[in-house]
Amino acid sequence: MLGSSIDSSQLLEALYQTLYMVTVALVIGALIGIPLGILLVVTRPNGIWPNPFIHHALNPIINILRSVPFIILLIAIVPFTKLLVGTSIGTTAAIVPLTVYVAPYIARLVENSLLEVDDGIIEAANAMGASPIQIIRYFLLPEALGSLILSITTAIIGLIGATAMAGAVGGGGIGDMALVYGYQRFDTFVILITVVVLVIIVQLIQSLGNVLARKVRRH
Repeated sequence: MLGSSIDSSQLLEALYQTLYMVTVALVIGALIGIPLGILLVVTRPNGIWPNPFIHHALNPIINILRSVPFIILLIAIVPFTKLLVGTSIGTTAAIVPLTVYVAPYIARLVENSLLEVDDGIIEAANAMGASPIQIIRYFLLPEALGSLILSITTAIIGLIGATAMAGAVGGGGIGDMALVYGYQRFDTFVILITVVVLVIIVQLIQSLGNVLARKVRRH
């Protein structure tokens, strides 16, 4: 027993649910967010593929999604969640709002990382006759890789915080355990355990991201 309300098997199950939600939402969110971030950069007025229509269409959509607090987004897209997975309660259902939350977040992080690339590198690529696709693949992304790793690290940590809020609607995971077994049953020890577990996870992920980014930048 870890405390008066939970045992180690329950904690491990909650940890698995949290990692499951974060992993699936991150993969799907990255598949959506990374291309959106690239499009935001290359379609800018001074980008390598200027396209005002795409740029001005994407910007407000991403801004709107980014401005909605996750707990409100969670409730607002309940019909959409039910349409996709058949229910709005549970770990799998929580992945839908988590993905909607993290995709525009990743898009903005990717945009910021790519904008850090020196304009001289893009100019040199243009002078060599590289196509927009070649510039993105061989110049833009490799130069921004270290920053992109840190951006994804930030997105993962943001997702972990969001999964804790998903517990408020039965999403499962560490957050759900803290709410049901800690807050509602007034068990301070359970809350302390969940906080410690989340802090350790975040520290490990941030440290790993920092190490990978440093290695990439050295090469």
